[in-house]
Amino acid sequence: MKLTGRRIYKGKTEGEALVTTQSISFYGGVDPENGIVVEKGHELEGQSIVDKILVFPSGKGSTVGSYVLYQMAKTGKGPKGLILKDCEAIVAVGCIIGEIPCVDQIDISQISTGMKLSIDANNATVQVQ
Repeated sequence: MKLTGRRIYKGKTEGEALVTTQSISFYGGVDPENGIVVEKGHELEGQSIVDKILVFPSGKGSTVGSYVLYQMAKTGKGPKGLILKDCEAIVAVGCIIGEIPCVDQIDISQISTGMKLSIDANNATVQVQ
C-alpha cells in the first residue's frame, strides 16, 4: 500500500512503525536521554521511539519540543522518521534542524504498530511493506 502526503523534511528511511492516536509533546512527554515516552497516561507511555517510524496525529506543547527532537536526532535517541496526520510548526522545525525525514497529510489509520514502512519524503510517499 502506498500513501501520499506532503513533504515536511526530505530524506528516505525504512523501519518499524510505532503508532499512536494521541498527540505527542517532545518537551516533557519524551525523555531525550533514552527516547522513552514518559507522559503519564499516554498510549505509548514506557515505550521507546528510538529507531522507529513514529506515526501520530500531531505534536503538542512547548516550542522547546523542536530542540528536544533535534537533540534526540543528534544523539541517536530519536525516531528514524515521522509520519503525521497534521504536522504543526514545533514538529516541523524539529525535523528540519534534526534532519529527520517527515511526511504529513497521511491517513494514519491505515498504519499499525509493527508494520514495516518506507518513507520517501522527497516524493511525500509512505510505502507499507
